[in-house]
Amino acid sequence: MPKTVFITGVAGFIGSRVAEKLLARGDKVIGIDNMNDYYPVSLKKARLERIQHPNLRFELCDIADYEKLRDTIRREPPTHVCHLAAQAGVRYSLENPFIYQKTNVEGFLNLLEIMREFEPENFVYASSSSVYGKNKKTPFSVEDNVDMPISLYAATKKTSELFAHVYHHLYGMKTTGLRFFTVYGPWGRPDMACYKFALLIMQGKPIPLFNNGDMYRDFTYIDDIVSGVLASIDTPFDYEIFNLGNSKTEKLMSFVELIEKYLGREARKDMLPMQPGDVHKTSANIDKSRKLLGFQPQTGIKEGLKHFFDWFRDYHSDMF
Repeated sequence: MPKTVFITGVAGFIGSRVAEKLLARGDKVIGIDNMNDYYPVSLKKARLERIQHPNLRFELCDIADYEKLRDTIRREPPTHVCHLAAQAGVRYSLENPFIYQKTNVEGFLNLLEIMREFEPENFVYASSSSVYGKNKKTPFSVEDNVDMPISLYAATKKTSELFAHVYHHLYGMKTTGLRFFTVYGPWGRPDMACYKFALLIMQGKPIPLFNNGDMYRDFTYIDDIVSGVLASIDTPFDYEIFNLGNSKTEKLMSFVELIEKYLGREARKDMLPMQPGDVHKTSANIDKSRKLLGFQPQTGIKEGLKHFFDWFRDYHSDMF
């Protein structure tokens, strides 16, 4: 039976792609977004334009606005929730900490309180690999202790997981948290390494390489992430947390070399010290995700970057 899925952050990178897949398979989507200017709103509008569908209802709404959020949900209570809206970015949280409290903490609590009233079948929400903080053991496992966040962003995501557990325990709400690992691909966020580096290289500007480029990331292609999100929506658990990553860590410098290859240009590199809030290495243990969600990443870094740059050349054709 078709679902009615309430998606927060539907104009975002992951949210728009999840909506697209749900609509394609016959589900209805009620999507909200506050369309903030953390990065160009034109990109968010373009994402929305490409997913227009008779079964999509879009509302301009901020999850921190309790009354408007409740009214939007009340008019058509969903069967499922996919909460992806958040103030993203580790480094930005050093500059604007209060927006993280308002959106990621207060906004998340608003949504939980409202959904307690309307009782959806499943509540899936985005967490982050950032919650692993100062953990030294790799790959990161969902069984690891995550009590040492090193950025406010990470702390707000850990708070989401704690709130979800409380609402499951007190009210029986079925909740699933997804710790995303460095998502990239077409229609991605311009503040993320792949897109950011490509723009800077094309503009002839240096790319910032923190810790002198000695960094490692578990880059995960958007379609693989979306497959995990859909599996989570379709499979209600009482309370679970999953890693969604490629489970193959890449050296940042090798990643940059691939970007240079696809652009046909050499990057100017600005070697910088470690940035506060950053971690040296991310690596996902996805054994639990494989077992319970059937999650299996399909896209390697070379193939994924080719897809990204095919889109990048088209979207930024004025640069070529």
